Amino acid sequence: MSGHSKWATTKHKKAAIDAKRGKLFAKLIKNIEIAARTGGGDPDGNPTLYDAIVKAKKSSVPADNITRAVKRGSGEEAGAANYESIVYEGYAPAGVGLIIECLTDNRNRAAAEVRSSLTKNGGSLAQNGSVSFNFERQGQIEVPAEGTDFDTVFEKAAEAGAEDVQDNGDVYTVITDPSDLVPVRKALQDAGIDYDSADLVLNPKTEVTLDLEAAHKVSKLIDTLDDLDDVQNIYSNWTASDEVMAQLEEE
Repeated sequence: MSGHSKWATTKHKKAAIDAKRGKLFAKLIKNIEIAARTGGGDPDGNPTLYDAIVKAKKSSVPADNITRAVKRGSGEEAGAANYESIVYEGYAPAGVGLIIECLTDNRNRAAAEVRSSLTKNGGSLAQNGSVSFNFERQGQIEVPAEGTDFDTVFEKAAEAGAEDVQDNGDVYTVITDPSDLVPVRKALQDAGIDYDSADLVLNPKTEVTLDLEAAHKVSKLIDTLDDLDDVQNIYSNWTASDEVMAQLEEE
């Protein structure tokens, strides 16, 4: 599992209790609206919506907010924004590749803010394909480790077709082919195994190992991008030693 993935997990936990909570809620609500608009407002018949709702609940998004987002997305209630999906590719310091996924109702604003954030933090935009070739789309399910046996998770996930299960301390990360995400998630649920999130993500094929100085610069840039209202997901290919990751988490 990449260093950035570990760092993102840590930052995500902090976001639930600090000033970023509102921005996190807004991004999760966007996911729900888009899922309902694309596949309908019934979670039982729309696995993407089901998982978006679970993720929002796990992050303590109020139930009323979730319900209204589903209704807006499905057209049952007015007020839905006309979001479009845009993907930018870029580079962070030390040659780290970035893929920045946006959901925006203003393409020009999103482009300007992403470009500005990159430039001000030692990064740059890249041509389409120059970064994405090093990433592959995969399913990723995160299972809380507390109270859950790794061997059981591994066994049930493997039986359902998972490609890998990683022990990352406080979470077990189940990796699947995109088409197997929902069947594997359902198999874990049928086995009584709780999960925090089930998403389609982009994982790097090769990674860049950073020292503390470079890791600090890259993580600062990623945090700046993550603060943008239009940015939904950021993927990168950096990693670092456990010692460097521990130092970053202390800052």
